[in-house]
Amino acid sequence: MEVAGVVLAAGAGRRFGMPKALVEHQGSLLVERAARVLAAGGCAPVVVVLGAAAEEVRERADLAGATVVVNPDWETGMGSSLRTALDALTSTDADAAVVLPVDMPGVGAEAVRRVAALAAPDALAAAAHDGRRSHPVLLGREHWAGARAAATGDAGARGYLRDREVALVPCDDVSAGFDVDRPEDLPADGT
Repeated sequence: MEVAGVVLAAGAGRRFGMPKALVEHQGSLLVERAARVLAAGGCAPVVVVLGAAAEEVRERADLAGATVVVNPDWETGMGSSLRTALDALTSTDADAAVVLPVDMPGVGAEAVRRVAALAAPDALAAAAHDGRRSHPVLLGREHWAGARAAATGDAGARGYLRDREVALVPCDDVSAGFDVDRPEDLPADGT
């Protein structure tokens, strides 16, 4: 089973004050960390979707081994970035894709492995934190067209997933499901 990884890293990070892809945390950029987590979790290829400050991210980030694509419509929200990623994956042999937003530094490779273990062309799965659906999210290839069609604004695949059965994979013991919206959201404790 081939499982691709997707890092959604195109946003401007308006609430944060800068694109989150360029945020440095614990010695690396969030975009580098997310790509490494997906690769370490067994995903290949790893597609990184950039948008805001794409050239600066390309210059500063070490994304060796990842496929970098630019979402020309990044300002319309995460939905267009998911569409860009799925379009980039259609020419691959991936049976499923694990999607991870750039702003979730508490998600580690073990959470990716657990979610990816459910990979199948017809699978839908997601990490669960505190009993609620979180990230990463696994989209089996048979769901890509539907998720792509539903991905609008900042919702990504949320609307598509809401109407379907999604296998929840408990990950509280190996990851944290918080996202970083403002600088004060970054954990100081090494998480």
